[in-house]
Amino acid sequence: MSGDVTEDDTTDEESSPEPTLAARQILGRELENALKQIRRPASGLFVSAIAAGLNVSFGALLMGMALTFSGGFDSSFVTRFVLANVSTVGFVIVIIGQTELFTAHTTLGVLPVMDRRASIAELGKLWGVVLVGNLIGCAVFAGFIAVAGPPLGIVTPAAAGSLADALLPLPWWAILLSGVIAGWLMGLATWLVAAGRDTIGQVVLIWMITGVIGFGPFHHALLGTTELLSAMFRGQGVSIAQFVHFLLWTTVGNAVGGTVFVALLNYGQAIKAGEPGDVDVDPESLGES
Repeated sequence: MSGDVTEDDTTDEESSPEPTLAARQILGRELENALKQIRRPASGLFVSAIAAGLNVSFGALLMGMALTFSGGFDSSFVTRFVLANVSTVGFVIVIIGQTELFTAHTTLGVLPVMDRRASIAELGKLWGVVLVGNLIGCAVFAGFIAVAGPPLGIVTPAAAGSLADALLPLPWWAILLSGVIAGWLMGLATWLVAAGRDTIGQVVLIWMITGVIGFGPFHHALLGTTELLSAMFRGQGVSIAQFVHFLLWTTVGNAVGGTVFVALLNYGQAIKAGEPGDVDVDPESLGES
């Protein structure tokens, strides 16, 4: 019968790749995720944020271990390349694990406000709870590195100090702009992961995009917090004033980068651009117009 579906047809349908998500579909996914965050109980959000602060800190630990075990790299390029690749581990754990990191899922929490589905007060509560939880997680992990590092020989004081030195000796405006780039990259990673079809593809996207943060190194409020506190706890000359200066301008920059250059622009292009129409071009007609 003409209406029957043959086995070959079914196989072709199952094996054919799904179409790429349109911008509006990605926006819809991000809006759903952001609304779930906003409506989540504060206690659950807080615990998730602490977990994210702990998990992202594995990147700082691995960077310290790379500097400790390498005995010195041949060039600054090799140093930055190695540190960039190991720093991504923490970001992969956080984003794939869906814990709440201020610079990842949470920055895009501004989308429901733009779409008039949530208030600024609700966004402020989300950001506040997550940021505080993240900082607590990072501080706890930095303390762990300071205590476990010496007997295990995994992160020397010099390695911790080297990571801190790459972030501190800069004017406030340079830290701010560097933070904008890092927030921009984190927002892009979250946005593109929403369009991913499988976990392997998502991991590759996160690895490529967040690796740029470590290669810079661009200022990331949470990863940098673990780096600076680890150096402070190991007596590497990082003062509380320096840490607060770093945290203030980096956090502002991260928020601006994720909000303006990812959430705002992608929301605008998804809403205003419309859906692309189907276009058929007959190869035989080429050159006739």
